[in-house]
Amino acid sequence: MARKEPLLSALKGGVLRLREGGGPCTDASPPLTSFCQLLESILRKGLRQPAWGFRRRDYWHWVEQLPTGDGGRPTPLSVSIQKAGSCEKTRTVQGRGRYFLRLALQGKVLAAAVRGLAQTPRLLEFYDPVNSVLGNENLLEPFLSLLLVVTEMDFSLDLQNCSFLDESWLLPVCITYETVPCRALGMVLRYVDGRVFVTEVLPESQAEVDEVVLAGDILDEISGFSLRNAYSGQAGAVLQKLKGQPLIFRLLRWRWHDGGVYEPLLPYLKVLKEKEPQFQLQQGPRHRGEGEPRKLQGGRLLYNLQYLGQTGVGKCGGKEVLGWAIPAVLERHRAARDVLFDVMEAEVLVQEKTSSKLLCRYPYPTISCVGRCVDSSNLFAFCVAASPESPDGSTFDCLVFAASSEQECEEIVKRIGKGRVSVSRYHHSELVEYHASLYSGPPHARSSLISFLLRLLRQIDMVLWWVWFLRCALVFLVGVWFFVFFWFIFFKNC
Repeated sequence: MARKEPLLSALKGGVLRLREGGGPCTDASPPLTSFCQLLESILRKGLRQPAWGFRRRDYWHWVEQLPTGDGGRPTPLSVSIQKAGSCEKTRTVQGRGRYFLRLALQGKVLAAAVRGLAQTPRLLEFYDPVNSVLGNENLLEPFLSLLLVVTEMDFSLDLQNCSFLDESWLLPVCITYETVPCRALGMVLRYVDGRVFVTEVLPESQAEVDEVVLAGDILDEISGFSLRNAYSGQAGAVLQKLKGQPLIFRLLRWRWHDGGVYEPLLPYLKVLKEKEPQFQLQQGPRHRGEGEPRKLQGGRLLYNLQYLGQTGVGKCGGKEVLGWAIPAVLERHRAARDVLFDVMEAEVLVQEKTSSKLLCRYPYPTISCVGRCVDSSNLFAFCVAASPESPDGSTFDCLVFAASSEQECEEIVKRIGKGRVSVSRYHHSELVEYHASLYSGPPHARSSLISFLLRLLRQIDMVLWWVWFLRCALVFLVGVWFFVFFWFIFFKNC
Protein backbone atom coordinates (compact mmCIF):
# COMPACT_ATOMS: atom_id res chain seq x y z
CA MET A 1 0.00 0.00 0.00
CA ALA A 2 1.40 3.37 -1.01
CA ARG A 3 2.24 5.73 1.85
CA LYS A 4 0.49 9.08 2.14
CA GLU A 5 2.60 12.09 1.35
CA PRO A 6 1.67 15.31 3.25
CA LEU A 7 3.31 17.49 0.59
CA LEU A 8 1.06 16.06 -2.14
CA SER A 9 -2.05 16.70 -0.02
CA ALA A 10 -0.92 20.28 0.57
CA LEU A 11 -0.16 20.73 -3.14
CA LYS A 12 -3.65 19.50 -4.03
CA GLY A 13 -5.13 22.12 -1.72
CA GLY A 14 -2.89 24.77 -3.34
CA VAL A 15 -4.12 23.81 -6.81
CA LEU A 16 -7.75 24.11 -5.65
CA ARG A 17 -7.09 27.57 -4.19
CA LEU A 18 -5.47 28.71 -7.43
CA ARG A 19 -8.46 27.51 -9.44
CA GLU A 20 -10.90 29.40 -7.19
CA GLY A 21 -9.79 32.69 -8.76
CA GLY A 22 -11.43 31.80 -12.05
CA GLY A 23 -9.30 33.97 -14.38
CA PRO A 24 -5.59 33.74 -15.17
CA CYS A 25 -3.33 33.44 -12.14
CA THR A 26 -1.10 36.51 -11.73
CA ASP A 27 1.69 37.56 -9.38
CA ALA A 28 -0.95 39.33 -7.28
CA SER A 29 -2.81 36.06 -6.60
CA PRO A 30 -2.35 35.34 -2.85
CA PRO A 31 -2.06 31.51 -3.17
CA LEU A 32 0.70 31.66 -5.82
CA THR A 33 3.67 32.13 -3.45
CA SER A 34 2.69 29.24 -1.14
CA PHE A 35 1.97 27.03 -4.17
CA CYS A 36 5.45 27.66 -5.59
CA GLN A 37 7.02 26.97 -2.20
CA LEU A 38 5.19 23.63 -2.00
CA LEU A 39 6.24 22.76 -5.53
CA GLU A 40 9.87 23.52 -4.70
CA SER A 41 9.71 21.44 -1.49
CA ILE A 42 8.50 18.42 -3.48
CA LEU A 43 11.27 18.83 -6.06
CA ARG A 44 13.89 19.01 -3.29
CA LYS A 45 12.56 16.18 -1.11
CA GLY A 46 14.87 13.17 -1.20
CA LEU A 47 17.57 14.78 -3.41
CA ARG A 48 20.78 12.82 -3.00
CA GLN A 49 23.80 14.98 -2.25
CA PRO A 50 27.20 13.97 -3.67
CA ALA A 51 29.52 12.23 -1.20
CA TRP A 52 32.47 14.34 -2.34
CA GLY A 53 32.60 17.88 -3.61
CA PHE A 54 31.55 21.28 -2.37
CA ARG A 55 28.61 21.87 -4.72
CA ARG A 56 25.24 21.23 -3.12
CA ARG A 57 22.83 19.58 -5.52
CA ASP A 58 19.48 21.21 -6.31
CA TYR A 59 16.64 20.39 -8.71
CA TRP A 60 18.00 22.82 -11.30
CA HIS A 61 20.98 20.48 -11.83
CA TRP A 62 18.79 17.76 -13.35
CA VAL A 63 16.50 20.24 -15.12
CA GLU A 64 19.38 21.72 -17.13
CA GLN A 65 20.45 18.20 -18.19
CA LEU A 66 17.05 17.12 -19.52
CA PRO A 67 17.23 15.77 -23.10
CA THR A 68 15.93 18.25 -25.66
CA GLY A 69 14.43 15.58 -27.96
CA ASP A 70 12.67 16.27 -31.26
CA GLY A 71 15.85 15.89 -33.33
CA GLY A 72 17.60 18.81 -31.68
CA ARG A 73 14.94 21.31 -32.73
CA PRO A 74 13.84 23.77 -30.00
CA THR A 75 10.81 22.72 -27.98
CA PRO A 76 8.84 24.82 -25.46
CA LEU A 77 10.59 22.92 -22.66
CA SER A 78 14.10 23.40 -24.08
CA VAL A 79 13.41 27.10 -24.67
CA SER A 80 12.33 27.53 -21.04
CA ILE A 81 15.46 25.74 -19.81
CA GLN A 82 17.67 27.90 -22.04
CA LYS A 83 16.01 31.12 -20.82
CA ALA A 84 16.42 30.12 -17.18
CA GLY A 85 20.07 29.21 -17.67
CA SER A 86 20.95 32.46 -19.45
CA CYS A 87 18.98 34.85 -17.23
CA GLU A 88 21.20 37.77 -16.17
CA LYS A 89 19.12 38.56 -13.09
CA THR A 90 19.64 35.24 -11.28
CA ARG A 91 23.07 34.41 -9.89
CA THR A 92 22.47 31.17 -7.95
CA VAL A 93 21.25 27.67 -8.67
CA GLN A 94 18.23 28.38 -6.49
CA GLY A 95 17.38 31.50 -8.49
CA ARG A 96 17.66 29.72 -11.85
CA GLY A 97 15.50 26.84 -10.61
CA ARG A 98 12.80 29.21 -9.37
CA TYR A 99 12.88 31.20 -12.59
CA PHE A 100 12.46 27.94 -14.53
CA LEU A 101 9.41 27.01 -12.45
CA ARG A 102 7.78 30.36 -13.28
CA LEU A 103 8.62 29.92 -16.97
CA ALA A 104 7.28 26.35 -16.87
CA LEU A 105 4.01 27.41 -15.24
CA GLN A 106 3.40 30.10 -17.81
CA GLY A 107 4.55 27.91 -20.71
CA LYS A 108 2.64 24.82 -19.48
CA VAL A 109 5.74 22.58 -19.64
CA LEU A 110 6.22 21.58 -15.99
CA ALA A 111 4.55 18.17 -16.46
CA ALA A 112 6.74 17.56 -19.53
CA ALA A 113 9.87 18.28 -17.46
CA VAL A 114 8.91 15.79 -14.72
CA ARG A 115 7.96 13.22 -17.35
CA GLY A 116 11.37 13.72 -19.00
CA LEU A 117 13.04 13.07 -15.62
CA ALA A 118 11.07 9.84 -15.17
CA GLN A 119 12.19 8.64 -18.61
CA THR A 120 15.89 9.35 -17.96
CA PRO A 121 17.33 6.78 -15.49
CA ARG A 122 20.62 8.69 -15.23
CA LEU A 123 18.80 11.75 -13.87
CA LEU A 124 16.33 9.75 -11.80
CA GLU A 125 19.29 8.58 -9.69
CA PHE A 126 19.39 12.11 -8.26
CA TYR A 127 16.51 11.06 -5.95
CA ASP A 128 16.24 8.56 -3.12
CA PRO A 129 13.50 6.08 -4.12
CA VAL A 130 12.34 5.76 -0.49
CA ASN A 131 12.32 9.34 0.84
CA SER A 132 11.52 11.30 -2.33
CA VAL A 133 8.37 11.93 -4.33
CA LEU A 134 9.94 12.01 -7.80
CA GLY A 135 12.00 8.86 -7.20
CA ASN A 136 9.06 6.84 -5.88
CA GLU A 137 6.88 5.31 -8.59
CA ASN A 138 3.80 5.20 -6.35
CA LEU A 139 4.05 8.93 -5.55
CA LEU A 140 5.24 10.13 -8.94
CA GLU A 141 1.96 9.25 -10.67
CA PRO A 142 -0.34 11.33 -8.42
CA PHE A 143 2.18 14.19 -8.61
CA LEU A 144 2.10 14.07 -12.40
CA SER A 145 -1.72 14.05 -12.31
CA LEU A 146 -1.69 17.26 -10.27
CA LEU A 147 0.77 18.84 -12.70
CA LEU A 148 -1.51 17.98 -15.61
CA VAL A 149 -4.31 19.85 -13.84
CA VAL A 150 -1.94 22.82 -13.40
CA THR A 151 -1.09 22.62 -17.12
CA GLU A 152 -4.74 23.30 -17.95
CA MET A 153 -4.66 26.55 -15.91
CA ASP A 154 -3.66 29.92 -17.33
CA PHE A 155 -0.83 31.95 -15.77
CA SER A 156 -0.05 35.60 -16.55
CA LEU A 157 3.20 36.27 -14.71
CA ASP A 158 5.67 39.14 -15.01
CA LEU A 159 8.65 37.01 -15.97
CA GLN A 160 11.01 40.01 -15.98
CA ASN A 161 10.40 40.48 -12.25
CA CYS A 162 12.94 37.86 -11.19
CA SER A 163 15.82 39.78 -9.58
CA PHE A 164 14.99 38.61 -6.04
CA LEU A 165 14.38 34.93 -6.80
CA ASP A 166 17.87 34.17 -5.46
CA GLU A 167 16.69 35.26 -2.00
CA SER A 168 12.94 34.69 -1.83
CA TRP A 169 9.74 33.61 -3.55
CA LEU A 170 8.26 36.95 -2.45
CA LEU A 171 8.50 39.28 -5.43
CA PRO A 172 8.73 43.08 -5.14
CA VAL A 173 6.31 45.53 -6.69
CA CYS A 174 7.75 46.27 -10.15
CA ILE A 175 6.77 49.28 -12.27
CA THR A 176 7.89 50.81 -15.56
CA TYR A 177 9.02 54.44 -15.70
CA GLU A 178 9.30 56.16 -19.08
CA THR A 179 10.89 59.57 -19.45
CA VAL A 180 11.92 61.92 -22.24
CA PRO A 181 15.58 62.62 -23.14
CA CYS A 182 17.14 65.14 -20.74
CA ARG A 183 20.57 66.20 -19.55
CA ALA A 184 20.12 64.97 -15.97
CA LEU A 185 17.39 62.86 -14.40
CA GLY A 186 18.17 63.97 -10.85
CA MET A 187 18.59 60.60 -9.14
CA VAL A 188 21.41 59.99 -6.64
CA LEU A 189 22.47 56.32 -6.78
CA ARG A 190 24.28 54.01 -4.37
CA TYR A 191 25.53 50.49 -5.15
CA VAL A 192 24.93 47.83 -2.49
CA ASP A 193 25.93 44.21 -3.20
CA GLY A 194 25.26 44.49 -6.93
CA ARG A 195 22.00 46.41 -6.62
CA VAL A 196 21.48 50.04 -7.63
CA PHE A 197 19.53 52.02 -5.01
CA VAL A 198 18.06 55.47 -5.45
CA THR A 199 19.09 57.33 -2.29
CA GLU A 200 17.74 60.78 -3.23
CA VAL A 201 15.55 62.45 -5.85
CA LEU A 202 16.92 65.95 -6.42
CA PRO A 203 14.52 68.91 -6.17
CA GLU A 204 13.27 70.43 -9.44
CA SER A 205 14.73 67.52 -11.45
CA GLN A 206 13.04 65.53 -14.20
CA ALA A 207 12.62 62.56 -11.84
CA GLU A 208 10.85 64.75 -9.28
CA VAL A 209 8.61 66.31 -11.94
CA ASP A 210 7.54 62.86 -13.16
CA GLU A 211 6.67 61.81 -9.58
CA VAL A 212 7.45 58.12 -10.08
CA VAL A 213 10.86 57.39 -8.53
CA LEU A 214 11.17 57.35 -4.72
CA ALA A 215 14.26 57.24 -2.52
CA GLY A 216 14.75 53.58 -1.57
CA ASP A 217 13.64 52.14 -4.92
CA ILE A 218 15.97 49.91 -6.98
CA LEU A 219 16.90 50.41 -10.63
CA ASP A 220 16.47 46.93 -12.10
CA GLU A 221 16.75 47.74 -15.84
CA ILE A 222 17.44 50.69 -18.11
CA SER A 223 15.97 50.26 -21.60
CA GLY A 224 16.60 46.51 -21.57
CA PHE A 225 20.06 46.65 -19.89
CA SER A 226 19.96 44.61 -16.67
CA LEU A 227 21.51 46.20 -13.57
CA ARG A 228 21.48 43.03 -11.45
CA ASN A 229 24.98 42.43 -10.04
CA ALA A 230 25.97 45.88 -11.32
CA TYR A 231 29.45 47.26 -10.72
CA SER A 232 29.95 50.77 -9.39
CA GLY A 233 29.16 53.32 -12.09
CA GLN A 234 27.44 50.87 -14.46
CA ALA A 235 24.12 52.74 -14.44
CA GLY A 236 25.90 55.93 -15.47
CA ALA A 237 27.72 54.10 -18.27
CA VAL A 238 24.42 52.71 -19.60
CA LEU A 239 22.81 56.16 -19.49
CA GLN A 240 25.78 57.58 -21.39
CA LYS A 241 25.28 55.00 -24.15
CA LEU A 242 21.59 55.92 -24.39
CA LYS A 243 22.20 59.67 -24.34
CA GLY A 244 19.57 61.57 -26.30
CA GLN A 245 17.14 58.62 -26.43
CA PRO A 246 13.86 58.09 -24.53
CA LEU A 247 14.54 56.01 -21.41
CA ILE A 248 12.51 53.13 -20.00
CA PHE A 249 13.33 52.12 -16.41
CA ARG A 250 12.12 49.07 -14.53
CA LEU A 251 11.92 50.01 -10.87
CA LEU A 252 11.58 47.70 -7.87
CA ARG A 253 9.62 49.46 -5.11
CA TRP A 254 10.87 49.42 -1.52
CA ARG A 255 7.22 49.31 -0.39
CA TRP A 256 5.41 45.97 -0.75
CA HIS A 257 1.70 45.32 -1.43
CA ASP A 258 0.78 45.52 2.27
CA GLY A 259 2.29 49.00 2.63
CA GLY A 260 5.31 47.84 4.62
CA VAL A 261 8.93 47.46 3.58
CA TYR A 262 9.58 44.60 1.14
CA GLU A 263 11.10 42.02 3.51
CA PRO A 264 14.06 40.72 1.42
CA LEU A 265 15.19 44.36 1.12
CA LEU A 266 15.86 44.77 4.86
CA PRO A 267 19.50 43.51 4.86
CA TYR A 268 20.34 45.86 1.97
CA LEU A 269 18.69 48.82 3.68
CA LYS A 270 20.67 48.12 6.83
CA VAL A 271 23.94 48.30 4.88
CA LEU A 272 22.73 51.39 3.03
CA LYS A 273 21.91 53.10 6.34
CA GLU A 274 25.42 52.37 7.60
CA LYS A 275 26.97 53.90 4.50
CA GLU A 276 24.63 56.92 4.46
CA PRO A 277 23.29 57.65 7.96
CA GLN A 278 21.08 60.48 6.63
CA PHE A 279 19.27 58.19 4.18
CA GLN A 280 15.49 57.91 4.63
CA LEU A 281 12.88 55.93 2.70
CA GLN A 282 10.71 58.32 0.70
CA GLN A 283 7.03 57.74 1.43
CA GLY A 284 5.71 59.61 -1.63
CA PRO A 285 6.50 62.30 -4.21
CA ARG A 286 7.89 65.45 -2.60
CA HIS A 287 5.50 67.73 -4.50
CA ARG A 288 2.05 66.50 -5.38
CA GLY A 289 -0.51 68.83 -6.91
CA GLU A 290 -3.86 69.34 -5.28
CA GLY A 291 -6.81 67.20 -6.27
CA GLU A 292 -7.31 63.47 -6.62
CA PRO A 293 -4.41 61.01 -7.07
CA ARG A 294 -3.27 60.29 -10.56
CA LYS A 295 -4.07 57.08 -12.33
CA LEU A 296 -1.26 54.64 -13.15
CA GLN A 297 -1.06 53.16 -16.65
CA GLY A 298 1.89 51.08 -17.86
CA GLY A 299 4.06 52.49 -15.08
CA ARG A 300 3.28 56.11 -16.09
CA LEU A 301 1.25 58.57 -14.03
CA LEU A 302 -1.60 60.24 -15.89
CA TYR A 303 -2.91 63.73 -15.20
CA ASN A 304 -6.55 64.22 -14.21
CA LEU A 305 -7.57 67.26 -16.28
CA GLN A 306 -10.68 68.99 -17.57
CA TYR A 307 -11.00 69.54 -21.30
CA LEU A 308 -12.62 72.95 -21.84
CA GLY A 309 -12.90 72.88 -25.63
CA GLN A 310 -11.10 73.93 -28.80
CA THR A 311 -11.29 76.55 -31.51
CA GLY A 312 -9.87 76.86 -35.00
CA VAL A 313 -7.11 79.46 -35.36
CA GLY A 314 -6.67 79.34 -39.13
CA LYS A 315 -3.42 78.79 -40.96
CA CYS A 316 -1.21 80.43 -38.33
CA GLY A 317 -0.36 78.15 -35.42
CA GLY A 318 2.27 80.35 -33.78
CA LYS A 319 2.41 81.77 -30.27
CA GLU A 320 0.50 84.91 -31.19
CA VAL A 321 -2.83 83.06 -31.50
CA LEU A 322 -2.92 82.03 -27.82
CA GLY A 323 -3.71 85.65 -26.87
CA TRP A 324 -7.21 85.43 -28.31
CA ALA A 325 -7.77 81.66 -28.67
CA ILE A 326 -7.84 80.87 -24.92
CA PRO A 327 -10.43 83.61 -24.09
CA ALA A 328 -12.47 82.56 -27.15
CA VAL A 329 -12.83 79.03 -25.77
CA LEU A 330 -13.66 80.26 -22.26
CA GLU A 331 -16.38 82.62 -23.54
CA ARG A 332 -18.35 79.70 -24.95
CA HIS A 333 -19.02 78.39 -21.39
CA ARG A 334 -19.23 74.79 -22.54
CA ALA A 335 -19.41 71.97 -19.99
CA ALA A 336 -15.96 70.73 -19.02
CA ARG A 337 -15.09 67.11 -19.81
CA ASP A 338 -13.00 64.99 -17.39
CA VAL A 339 -10.05 63.41 -19.20
CA LEU A 340 -6.77 61.58 -18.51
CA PHE A 341 -3.77 63.35 -20.01
CA ASP A 342 -0.65 61.27 -20.82
CA VAL A 343 2.61 63.04 -21.76
CA MET A 344 4.70 60.35 -23.45
CA GLU A 345 8.17 60.54 -24.99
CA ALA A 346 6.91 60.91 -28.57
CA GLU A 347 3.30 62.07 -28.32
CA VAL A 348 0.48 63.34 -26.12
CA LEU A 349 -2.56 61.11 -25.48
CA VAL A 350 -5.99 62.24 -24.24
CA GLN A 351 -8.33 59.57 -22.83
CA GLU A 352 -11.86 59.65 -21.50
CA LYS A 353 -11.63 59.36 -17.73
CA THR A 354 -14.61 57.09 -17.08
CA SER A 355 -13.89 54.49 -19.77
CA SER A 356 -10.17 55.17 -20.57
CA LYS A 357 -11.22 55.35 -24.23
CA LEU A 358 -8.61 57.07 -26.39
CA LEU A 359 -10.05 60.37 -27.60
CA CYS A 360 -7.09 61.75 -29.53
CA ARG A 361 -3.33 61.59 -29.88
CA TYR A 362 -0.96 64.33 -30.97
CA PRO A 363 2.66 63.50 -31.98
CA TYR A 364 5.05 66.28 -30.99
CA PRO A 365 5.83 67.33 -34.60
CA THR A 366 2.15 68.30 -35.02
CA ILE A 367 2.20 70.57 -31.95
CA SER A 368 3.23 74.08 -32.97
CA CYS A 369 3.13 75.77 -29.54
CA VAL A 370 1.99 75.29 -25.96
CA GLY A 371 1.39 77.91 -23.29
CA ARG A 372 0.04 78.66 -19.80
CA CYS A 373 -2.30 81.49 -18.90
CA VAL A 374 -0.89 83.34 -15.88
CA ASP A 375 -4.16 85.12 -15.08
CA SER A 376 -5.89 81.72 -14.75
CA SER A 377 -2.95 79.85 -13.29
CA ASN A 378 -4.37 76.38 -13.81
CA LEU A 379 -5.18 76.79 -17.53
CA PHE A 380 -2.96 75.83 -20.45
CA ALA A 381 -3.45 75.32 -24.17
CA PHE A 382 -1.58 74.04 -27.21
CA CYS A 383 -2.05 74.34 -30.95
CA VAL A 384 -2.02 71.31 -33.24
CA ALA A 385 -2.01 70.94 -37.02
CA ALA A 386 -5.53 69.92 -38.05
CA SER A 387 -4.43 68.58 -41.47
CA PRO A 388 -0.72 67.65 -41.23
CA GLU A 389 -0.87 65.40 -44.28
CA SER A 390 -1.32 68.39 -46.62
CA PRO A 391 1.13 71.17 -45.68
CA ASP A 392 -0.20 73.49 -48.37
CA GLY A 393 -3.58 73.67 -46.70
CA SER A 394 -2.59 73.22 -43.04
CA THR A 395 -4.95 74.69 -40.46
CA PHE A 396 -4.47 74.71 -36.70
CA ASP A 397 -6.73 74.11 -33.71
CA CYS A 398 -6.17 75.43 -30.19
CA LEU A 399 -7.12 73.02 -27.36
CA VAL A 400 -7.63 74.36 -23.81
CA PHE A 401 -7.31 72.29 -20.60
CA ALA A 402 -7.66 72.99 -16.87
CA ALA A 403 -5.30 71.36 -14.38
CA SER A 404 -5.91 70.85 -10.65
CA SER A 405 -3.21 73.33 -9.62
CA GLU A 406 -0.79 75.93 -10.94
CA GLN A 407 2.14 73.61 -10.22
CA GLU A 408 0.62 70.74 -12.20
CA CYS A 409 -0.17 73.09 -15.08
CA GLU A 410 3.42 74.38 -15.19
CA GLU A 411 4.72 70.82 -14.97
CA ILE A 412 2.72 69.71 -18.03
CA VAL A 413 3.90 72.71 -20.06
CA LYS A 414 7.53 71.96 -19.18
CA ARG A 415 7.19 68.27 -20.06
CA ILE A 416 5.69 69.02 -23.46
CA GLY A 417 8.47 71.56 -23.95
CA LYS A 418 11.06 68.87 -23.32
CA GLY A 419 9.31 66.92 -26.07
CA ARG A 420 10.96 69.31 -28.59
CA VAL A 421 8.15 71.73 -29.27
CA SER A 422 7.85 75.46 -28.82
CA VAL A 423 6.65 76.46 -25.36
CA SER A 424 4.78 79.73 -24.87
CA ARG A 425 3.64 81.64 -21.79
CA TYR A 426 0.54 83.84 -22.15
CA HIS A 427 0.06 86.90 -19.97
CA HIS A 428 -2.40 89.58 -21.21
CA SER A 429 -0.92 90.85 -24.47
CA GLU A 430 2.65 89.82 -23.59
CA LEU A 431 3.91 86.47 -24.90
CA VAL A 432 7.34 84.98 -24.24
CA GLU A 433 8.37 81.90 -26.23
CA TYR A 434 10.82 79.20 -25.20
CA HIS A 435 12.16 76.98 -28.00
CA ALA A 436 13.27 73.44 -27.24
CA SER A 437 16.66 72.55 -28.68
CA LEU A 438 17.12 70.24 -31.66
CA TYR A 439 13.54 70.70 -32.93
CA SER A 440 13.31 68.86 -36.22
CA GLY A 441 9.59 68.69 -36.92
CA PRO A 442 8.19 69.00 -40.47
CA PRO A 443 7.22 72.43 -41.90
CA HIS A 444 3.49 71.99 -41.30
CA ALA A 445 4.04 72.00 -37.53
CA ARG A 446 5.23 75.62 -37.67
CA SER A 447 3.67 78.79 -38.92
CA SER A 448 2.41 79.13 -42.50
CA LEU A 449 5.10 81.77 -43.23
CA ILE A 450 7.89 79.28 -42.53
CA SER A 451 6.09 76.67 -44.62
CA PHE A 452 5.88 79.14 -47.52
CA LEU A 453 9.59 80.00 -47.27
CA LEU A 454 10.59 76.34 -47.26
CA ARG A 455 8.46 75.60 -50.31
CA LEU A 456 9.98 78.64 -52.07
CA LEU A 457 13.50 77.40 -51.30
CA ARG A 458 12.66 73.98 -52.71
CA GLN A 459 11.35 75.59 -55.91
CA ILE A 460 14.48 77.76 -56.25
CA ASP A 461 16.63 74.70 -55.70
CA MET A 462 14.74 72.86 -58.46
CA VAL A 463 15.24 75.78 -60.89
CA LEU A 464 18.96 75.89 -60.13
CA TRP A 465 19.21 72.16 -60.73
CA TRP A 466 17.60 72.53 -64.20
CA VAL A 467 19.94 75.42 -65.05
CA TRP A 468 22.94 73.25 -64.13
CA PHE A 469 21.56 70.34 -66.21
CA LEU A 470 20.99 72.51 -69.31
CA ARG A 471 24.47 74.00 -68.98
CA CYS A 472 26.06 70.55 -68.90
CA ALA A 473 23.98 69.46 -71.89
CA LEU A 474 25.08 72.54 -73.86
CA VAL A 475 28.77 71.91 -73.12
CA PHE A 476 28.35 68.29 -74.22
CA LEU A 477 26.70 69.27 -77.52
CA VAL A 478 29.41 71.86 -78.28
CA GLY A 479 32.09 69.24 -77.59
CA VAL A 480 30.43 66.76 -79.95
CA TRP A 481 30.18 69.44 -82.69
CA PHE A 482 33.91 70.29 -82.44
CA PHE A 483 34.83 66.59 -82.52
CA VAL A 484 32.79 65.96 -85.70
CA PHE A 485 34.14 69.12 -87.35
CA PHE A 486 37.83 68.31 -86.77
CA TRP A 487 37.30 64.64 -87.71
CA PHE A 488 35.77 65.76 -91.06
CA ILE A 489 38.66 68.22 -91.77
CA PHE A 490 41.30 65.60 -90.96
CA PHE A 491 39.94 62.93 -93.30
CA LYS A 492 39.32 65.47 -96.08
CA ASN A 493 43.02 66.51 -96.06
CA CYS A 494 44.05 62.87 -96.07
